[in-house]
Amino acid sequence: MMIFKKAIPRRTFLRGVGATLALPLLDGMVPALAAPQNEAAKPARRLGIVYVPNGIIMDKWTPTSEGAEFELTPILEPLRPFRNQLRVLSGLNSNEARQLPGEIGGDHPRACTTFLTGAHPKMTSGADLHAGTSVDQVAARQLGKHTQLSSLELGIEPPGTGACESAYSCAYYNTISWSSPTTPLPMENNPRAVFERLFGDSETTDPAARLARLRDRRSVLDFVSQDVGRLMKDLVPSDRAKINQYFEAIRDVERRIQVAEEQGSRELPALERPAGIPATFTDHIKLMFDLQVLAFQSDLTRVCTIMTGHEMGGQAFPEVGFGDQFHGLTHHQGDTAKIAKVLQINIFHVKLFAYFLEKLRSTADGNGSLLDHSMILYGSPLSDGNLHLAKNLPILVLGGGSGQIKGRYHFKYPKDTPITNLYLTLLDRLGVSVSTLGDSTGKLDL
Repeated sequence: MMIFKKAIPRRTFLRGVGATLALPLLDGMVPALAAPQNEAAKPARRLGIVYVPNGIIMDKWTPTSEGAEFELTPILEPLRPFRNQLRVLSGLNSNEARQLPGEIGGDHPRACTTFLTGAHPKMTSGADLHAGTSVDQVAARQLGKHTQLSSLELGIEPPGTGACESAYSCAYYNTISWSSPTTPLPMENNPRAVFERLFGDSETTDPAARLARLRDRRSVLDFVSQDVGRLMKDLVPSDRAKINQYFEAIRDVERRIQVAEEQGSRELPALERPAGIPATFTDHIKLMFDLQVLAFQSDLTRVCTIMTGHEMGGQAFPEVGFGDQFHGLTHHQGDTAKIAKVLQINIFHVKLFAYFLEKLRSTADGNGSLLDHSMILYGSPLSDGNLHLAKNLPILVLGGGSGQIKGRYHFKYPKDTPITNLYLTLLDRLGVSVSTLGDSTGKLDL
């Protein structure tokens, strides 16, 4: 028997003037007669974290029954199509978010900073910040060895400056990602900047090529067209279909960024609003989710965090039918009308999260989908936004995790279990070995 199939390297890139494009995992990247243990045949494991601020209406979030047959509550109902890969985790605490003697206020910044680090932040409004290394960055140190970008940090609201609450620096609000206890990472909220970080050629020092593309409104794909033509000749039909789907997604993101830039420049002074940011929260978050899918699909990174908003931020969501600021509503003091509006916003956020999950599920990756090979955490650093409680946090884990985690289940963990125990468990399933993280005490059953 003669085998003529020749494998395409997993780290194949298409290159043109001012553009470099990674490819998704193709059948042709798996060598003929490859053994199951061949690394090229193994889909990458990925970690995504979606952060929502200001807490949740918990009695409309938490299922009453434990185990695999839990009911979907009003807030979780939009996730019904993903029920078989949905895990609801109850009983997890962010214990280090507590107020220590001598500290003034700061419930929101402590909750935000502690969420992924499990470390108590130093009360300061200056540059002497101190917290801990976040779980995404622990994962990125290992998984980032195989990708161009070790991680991607995305946001929606622009960063604040100075002191945002009491004596706490706005840096504690602006990010959930810390590469070290003293280094918070910025969350990029401009889709154009994210797109160019993913697909711009970092090897060139000449800005003229990139500027020409922006002025001509040409696609990044136009600059790699010769490489595309050569590659397509050697692909099997299934791989051609994957490439076409991938390219169509890129063109769609480019088109929407350009529309947002044009609308932004028409409607608002350029200095007040960065170009490329859509006018509505819905369009903005969907575009950022699409960019994350592209980053995972092209294996440019395997770790991504996204903040849907800041603690105490000024966000409002007129798409749901009212213009009240989200944070103000969460301080409802039992007002049923305000509670009803917070519930609407909670459901609205989960519906948009379902959009992201569907994108992952509909994107092929090896012998499954991106969702099959990812672990996506969704949650808030507060349970009760009215009382600023960081106990019994609202936490979900979705995706197949490449078979490394159980299917649908509602887990109820013992009281005061640190959420960092979950992070140790997720890191273990990703193949990242660490003994402790923040205030962790051990791994969870998951």
